[in-house]
Amino acid sequence: MALSHSILLLLLLVFSASAEHNYEEALSKAIIFFEGQRSGFLPEDQRQKWRANSGMGDGWTFNVDLTGGYYDAGDNIKFGFPMAFTTTMLAWSVIEFGDSMPPNEHRNALVAIRWATDYLLKTISHPNRIFVQVGDPISDHNCWERPEDMDTSRTVYAVDAPNPASDVAGETAAALAASSMAFRSSDPGYSETLLRNAVKAFQYADTYRGAYSDNADVRSGVCPYYCDFDGYQDELLWGAAWLRRATKDENFLNYIQSNGKTLGAEDNINEFGWDNKHAGLNVLVSKEVVEGNVLSLESYKTSAESFLCTLIPETSSSHIEYTPGGLIYRPGGSNLQHATSIAFLELVYANYLSRTSQTINCGNIYVNAQTLRQRAKKQVDYILGDNPMGMSYMVGYGNKYPQRIHHRGSSLPSIKDHPQFIACKEGSIYFNSTNPNPNVLVGAIVGGPGEDDVYADDRADFRKSEPTTYINAPFVGILAYFVANPNP
Repeated sequence: MALSHSILLLLLLVFSASAEHNYEEALSKAIIFFEGQRSGFLPEDQRQKWRANSGMGDGWTFNVDLTGGYYDAGDNIKFGFPMAFTTTMLAWSVIEFGDSMPPNEHRNALVAIRWATDYLLKTISHPNRIFVQVGDPISDHNCWERPEDMDTSRTVYAVDAPNPASDVAGETAAALAASSMAFRSSDPGYSETLLRNAVKAFQYADTYRGAYSDNADVRSGVCPYYCDFDGYQDELLWGAAWLRRATKDENFLNYIQSNGKTLGAEDNINEFGWDNKHAGLNVLVSKEVVEGNVLSLESYKTSAESFLCTLIPETSSSHIEYTPGGLIYRPGGSNLQHATSIAFLELVYANYLSRTSQTINCGNIYVNAQTLRQRAKKQVDYILGDNPMGMSYMVGYGNKYPQRIHHRGSSLPSIKDHPQFIACKEGSIYFNSTNPNPNVLVGAIVGGPGEDDVYADDRADFRKSEPTTYINAPFVGILAYFVANPNP
């Protein structure tokens, strides 16, 4: 036992003294990843060349065009809830850190956002209806099939008024409002379209309150994958907060002031991800308190700072869990989503503090912007290779990275190399193969190692080896910051 502990300490010393990372290369690759997740008709400038058109009939059962958008992970389903959250985080990355991006990567980030927002606009194009998903996950998950070969059921899941979809509609409102800010200077007409539709989505969310997965005809398709486990109330506040940020409208300010208590703004404040928006909501709203002195929103700032204090081991707060190697760890799989989203919030809040020369009172110590930035950098560098495995968890970055990711398109022969149809069960030999994936999904960040810092590079272990769009989205903003500030 003592020997293994000594070896771990030695590994920690080795990787903590590692070389500087190329954050600009990592940023470029983090954005390219989204091109590998594209559904629909692919453009001439597609950079993940092994992909081709897919899902070209999506929406036909409703006589509506639902082509485009992103597959959420290693399967071929378009889940609206996590896609909208991914979009919000990509847009927030550009809003907060776009000035740190090299101009070409800023353009690429906007392209990645627009691929999602063009689709999200289609999902709310019919009055009093929101399309929440395309693809039957049961038939999809029973096959190991390239998206280009899909012959599984492309079931369309829709919610019609007065049935509720506050979570998806609220997140869609947030995504479109945030994206309207990202496009404001480069494409004001598109920005206005996004904002107008954000208001429309929020009106649906607020008028017909409830969780989308409580609708019986939707539940069978979205659960247990992207059920609303944590309630829809946070998405109402989150959507309103983004509309306040995008419009400066007093009505949205009043909404988040007056509904904070009733919609549970102070509940589960230490969580942030595709389902639970609380920590992100609190950090977002705190900008008006820290920078604008809007004291009526003080409770959001209190919650945001309480959450941030849990990330600092030296504070007297109850603490978040870290692996021995220093990675933020939450049980349940796809752990790197927590590391990227939490590090993102640390950097955003650090910007507020540095612009106003403030600190956070964490009881026994005061925490400043530099501390938050250094903690975020540890998460980033861990993901890029400074970890006990000596492995980058971003595919295509560094000398050692996951070779057998849980991803259909990446693990099956490209349609460019093997144009013959590969049927549902014929793909199983590729799933079960121990060979590296033939197509490198550049920039994909996998679910990551376990609480012991160990990663086995096993395609079947989807909790660790499957990439998702919402792991990458906040990482785009984080990397943009470190391109400009490699040593905070």
